[in-house]
Amino acid sequence: MRKPVPPHAYFVGSAIFHYLGPAFAVLLFARVDVLGVAWLRNASAAAVFCIWRRPWRVIRRLDSRGRHTLLGLGAVLALMNCCFYAAIDRLPLGTVAAIEFLPVIALAALGARTTRNGLALALAVPGVYLLTDVQLAGEPLGVTLAFANALLFALYIVLGHRVSRQEEGGGIDGLAAAIFVAALVITPVAGWEAIPALSDPVALAAGFGVGVSSSVIPYVCDQLAMARLPRATYALMVSLLPATATVIGIAVLGQVPTALEAAGVALVVAGVAIHRDPREAPEPARLRQPAEAAATAR
Repeated sequence: MRKPVPPHAYFVGSAIFHYLGPAFAVLLFARVDVLGVAWLRNASAAAVFCIWRRPWRVIRRLDSRGRHTLLGLGAVLALMNCCFYAAIDRLPLGTVAAIEFLPVIALAALGARTTRNGLALALAVPGVYLLTDVQLAGEPLGVTLAFANALLFALYIVLGHRVSRQEEGGGIDGLAAAIFVAALVITPVAGWEAIPALSDPVALAAGFGVGVSSSVIPYVCDQLAMARLPRATYALMVSLLPATATVIGIAVLGQVPTALEAAGVALVVAGVAIHRDPREAPEPARLRQPAEAAATAR
């Protein structure tokens, strides 16, 4: 019998691509306006999911509660991507990563009922501060957009975790439906800025690559991880993302960290290593691997 992939491995895949795609998007800003890149990301991801999962079928068979959850997740994804790209156009990627982390750690704190998990949070929070050296006075509009993105990212974790546990239309099928909704929501907001890119084959190819690396791969990995990890555990592991952003910044954008930022990476990694899964009882079998079952069903 094939041994299932550990959920933490899926998270690692998500963490790598979470900022790899945006780093490439920053390079694409020279050819396409910011919101146009956000539209290309959502539209290309939606095209992949439409071919792969036929999301409209999922939406049709859901009850009103499930449909509202998917509609909410789709709207959050669309607005989050717009705010995120507008923020990284004005602020360093690491700074946006730190701000994005702040409300997410609150979700982890809600589930940290042990001394060990409290210590993990105590290490992770100052680690992120040292890593990114957040300066709120540098770019007020950029900071505002980064905080809006952070709140939306926290909502994404809440709604995404809920979708991963839905018996009907959950997991990757639910994600596909949400991405389809996100493409519809973002089109009247940002589609007009992508019009010049439609005649630029290089921009279209780059936009497709950003969509796959930013929305398809990490969000699928998120669903596979969320289906088997408690929300508090997942939220704390998200504290690895600023460290990932630093590594991606070095590799793609040439942003070499200072000694304090390197110390921040060490603290964040230590916090995640110390953290222990807060589950006290095993989850029902129907919740342990719903997303994996959906992924292998077709």
